[in-house]
Amino acid sequence: MEWMVWTTPTAIFFSAIAAILVGMTAWELASPTIERKGFLPIATTRGDRLFIGLLCAAYIHLMVVGFTSLSLWLALGISILWLLILMRWG
Repeated sequence: MEWMVWTTPTAIFFSAIAAILVGMTAWELASPTIERKGFLPIATTRGDRLFIGLLCAAYIHLMVVGFTSLSLWLALGISILWLLILMRWG
Protein backbone atom coordinates (compact mmCIF):
# COMPACT_ATOMS: atom_id res chain seq x y z
CA MET A 1 0.00 0.00 0.00
CA GLU A 2 3.02 2.28 0.16
CA TRP A 3 2.71 3.14 -3.54
CA MET A 4 -0.64 4.83 -2.83
CA VAL A 5 0.92 7.50 -0.60
CA TRP A 6 -1.67 7.44 2.16
CA THR A 7 -1.53 11.01 3.38
CA THR A 8 -3.60 12.27 6.28
CA PRO A 9 -6.18 13.98 4.01
CA THR A 10 -6.57 10.76 2.01
CA ALA A 11 -7.10 8.73 5.17
CA ILE A 12 -9.63 11.27 6.46
CA PHE A 13 -11.49 11.21 3.14
CA PHE A 14 -11.84 7.43 3.03
CA SER A 15 -12.66 7.28 6.74
CA ALA A 16 -15.44 9.84 6.21
CA ILE A 17 -16.88 7.82 3.30
CA ALA A 18 -16.77 4.66 5.43
CA ALA A 19 -18.48 6.48 8.33
CA ILE A 20 -21.20 7.76 5.99
CA LEU A 21 -21.81 4.24 4.68
CA VAL A 22 -21.97 2.80 8.21
CA GLY A 23 -24.34 5.58 9.27
CA MET A 24 -26.59 5.06 6.24
CA THR A 25 -26.65 1.30 6.92
CA ALA A 26 -27.65 1.87 10.54
CA TRP A 27 -30.32 4.37 9.44
CA GLU A 28 -31.67 1.88 6.90
CA LEU A 29 -31.85 -0.87 9.52
CA ALA A 30 -33.57 1.42 12.03
CA SER A 31 -35.95 3.01 9.53
CA PRO A 32 -36.32 1.24 6.17
CA THR A 33 -36.60 3.67 3.30
CA ILE A 34 -39.28 3.90 0.67
CA GLU A 35 -38.81 5.31 -2.79
CA ARG A 36 -40.02 8.85 -3.21
CA LYS A 37 -40.00 11.45 -5.93
CA GLY A 38 -38.53 14.85 -5.18
CA PHE A 39 -37.07 17.31 -7.65
CA LEU A 40 -35.01 14.55 -9.29
CA PRO A 41 -36.71 13.11 -12.38
CA ILE A 42 -36.73 9.59 -10.89
CA ALA A 43 -38.02 7.98 -7.71
CA THR A 44 -35.07 7.47 -5.35
CA THR A 45 -34.20 5.98 -1.98
CA ARG A 46 -31.83 7.53 0.56
CA GLY A 47 -29.01 5.35 -0.76
CA ASP A 48 -29.69 6.46 -4.33
CA ARG A 49 -29.59 10.11 -3.30
CA LEU A 50 -26.34 9.57 -1.36
CA PHE A 51 -24.73 7.94 -4.41
CA ILE A 52 -25.90 10.75 -6.70
CA GLY A 53 -24.67 13.30 -4.16
CA LEU A 54 -21.21 11.73 -3.95
CA LEU A 55 -20.96 11.67 -7.75
CA CYS A 56 -21.97 15.33 -7.89
CA ALA A 57 -19.38 16.18 -5.23
CA ALA A 58 -16.68 14.56 -7.35
CA TYR A 59 -17.76 16.58 -10.40
CA ILE A 60 -17.93 19.80 -8.37
CA HIS A 61 -14.37 19.25 -7.16
CA LEU A 62 -13.16 18.41 -10.67
CA MET A 63 -14.73 21.58 -12.06
CA VAL A 64 -13.16 23.75 -9.35
CA VAL A 65 -9.74 22.18 -9.83
CA GLY A 66 -9.93 22.19 -13.62
CA PHE A 67 -11.52 25.54 -14.38
CA THR A 68 -10.83 27.90 -11.48
CA SER A 69 -8.15 28.88 -9.04
CA LEU A 70 -10.58 28.80 -6.10
CA SER A 71 -9.84 26.92 -2.90
CA LEU A 72 -10.94 23.33 -2.55
CA TRP A 73 -12.57 24.35 0.73
CA LEU A 74 -15.13 26.24 -1.33
CA ALA A 75 -15.76 23.13 -3.42
CA LEU A 76 -16.16 21.11 -0.22
CA GLY A 77 -18.67 23.62 1.16
CA ILE A 78 -20.68 23.62 -2.06
CA SER A 79 -20.59 19.82 -2.16
CA ILE A 80 -21.85 19.47 1.41
CA LEU A 81 -24.61 22.01 0.81
CA TRP A 82 -25.65 20.22 -2.40
CA LEU A 83 -25.63 16.84 -0.63
CA LEU A 84 -27.85 18.19 2.16
CA ILE A 85 -30.29 19.65 -0.39
CA LEU A 86 -30.28 16.46 -2.41
CA MET A 87 -30.85 14.24 0.62
CA ARG A 88 -33.72 16.39 1.88
CA TRP A 89 -35.60 17.40 -1.27
CA GLY A 90 -34.10 15.23 -4.03
